[in-house]
Amino acid sequence: MNQFRKTLLGLSTAVCIMGFTAAAQAETLKIALAGPATGPVAQYGDMQKIGVMAAIEDINKAGGVNGMMLEGVIYDDACDPKQAVAVANKIINDGVTQVVGHLCSSSTEPASDIYEEEGVLMITAASTSPSITEKGYKTIFRTIGLDSLQGSMAADYILNTAKPARVAVIHDKQQYGEGLATSVRDQLAENGVKAAMFEGVTPGDKDFSALIAKLKKENVDFVYYGGYHPELGLILRQSAEKGFNAQFMGPEGVVNSDLAKIAGEAAEGVLATAPKSFDKNPVNEARVASIKAKGEDPTGPFVFTAYAAVEVMANAIGATKSTDSVELADYIRAHDFDTAIGKVKYDEKGDLTESTFLVYRLHKDGSKTPAE
Repeated sequence: MNQFRKTLLGLSTAVCIMGFTAAAQAETLKIALAGPATGPVAQYGDMQKIGVMAAIEDINKAGGVNGMMLEGVIYDDACDPKQAVAVANKIINDGVTQVVGHLCSSSTEPASDIYEEEGVLMITAASTSPSITEKGYKTIFRTIGLDSLQGSMAADYILNTAKPARVAVIHDKQQYGEGLATSVRDQLAENGVKAAMFEGVTPGDKDFSALIAKLKKENVDFVYYGGYHPELGLILRQSAEKGFNAQFMGPEGVVNSDLAKIAGEAAEGVLATAPKSFDKNPVNEARVASIKAKGEDPTGPFVFTAYAAVEVMANAIGATKSTDSVELADYIRAHDFDTAIGKVKYDEKGDLTESTFLVYRLHKDGSKTPAE
């Protein structure tokens, strides 16, 4: 009899433990963070991670969402489209239904096809290609402006402030970089300025002597570069070495302290369009202090756009008391959100109704200031 009671007690204890474990699991809501943790643009993935994890920490400190604690789970796509597809499928197989990411537009687009089909809510904090949201998808959003808006701002600056004699438009042959370069070229042409050159370079190339020789031959005095910092850094350094002193300009993909590490003195004065410096906004003072206390950098262009992506998700989950992606998407489209990047409001496509880009001048110490 005593043995029976011990067995029954043991079973009851096991059931209680299992029930407690299940309850604990039910009280954790996983948010996937998809982007480059490795590869040549991993620094941008770090920016995204800093923002997402900071938002999750702050929300959890405030009690979580509907009694649930948030947990960030990192998935590395290395900004490679094929790997991004594998990551998207892994996220779905893991049962995660909320995603912040991906980062590179060329990775985000194929992944978004999968998320839409499987009913996963995705908010990208960094992908600017218009084609991502042009398909009429229900569950796809972003907390950053479009290439067309960024390209328009760059073209406007070139036309009305820089006013160069000869403009070249160069890109990295990828969706993000070429899309931006095409936007700038076309908007310059619409205003009567034909690009003296429109050419692509191959990511990973190290020697840009032929490109620089052609730029010099064409008497170019202003170069717009669509792409990321590794290639631009080398182009800047080699241009300085070869006596080519044109003004360079790029998108937020070149706003990285490593640009100065690669280009050295030649990084001084480069122009770039990038999201507002949200770390300078007094409303983010405590958030900035918390990030710095961890030894992390709050100044990256994707830190607070990623923070805001988590805020939008959490606010929608809290208001709807649901984690159903379609229900959350409907709520997100119908409401405004006060976030670390200001008031966020969406159009039907899932794009922000207001741009958050400004033109900055980059410096050799890795900092940036608003362009004059």
